[in-house]
Amino acid sequence: MVIEDIIQELPYSKPFLFVDEIMEIDDDHIKGNYTFLQDEYFYAGHFKDNPVTPGVILTECMAQIGMACFGIYLLKGEWNQADFGVAMTSSDINFYQPVYPKEKVTVIANKEYFRFSKLKCKVVMYNSKDVLVAKGIVAGVAFKK
Repeated sequence: MVIEDIIQELPYSKPFLFVDEIMEIDDDHIKGNYTFLQDEYFYAGHFKDNPVTPGVILTECMAQIGMACFGIYLLKGEWNQADFGVAMTSSDINFYQPVYPKEKVTVIANKEYFRFSKLKCKVVMYNSKDVLVAKGIVAGVAFKK
């Protein structure tokens, strides 16, 4: 599968799609990015006078790039959006810096294992200044519907 097709195969759409670009991908790692727009729906209340991207959204961004996109690639043509679903089975993420509206983040995931359609990765997220925003582990599974 070519990089350009992977994002199109994701089972997400706006306003819950947090992948703009896949920059690198191979059997061991993926690198992608997303820019949080000024008008993202969650900024209206988090926080009302000082918008900050919620940690759960940062985790979702890391999972969409580091698990869903990577998993689709690793399935090597077996993936079909109509026949498969994806689910996160676990995450353990530590946060170090806030992410504000209009910030671009880069996510890098390195495969720990991929067996029986279950993927576990070490993930890191950096802001556009190459400052560590978050890091940890995400795991998930692709399943037939």
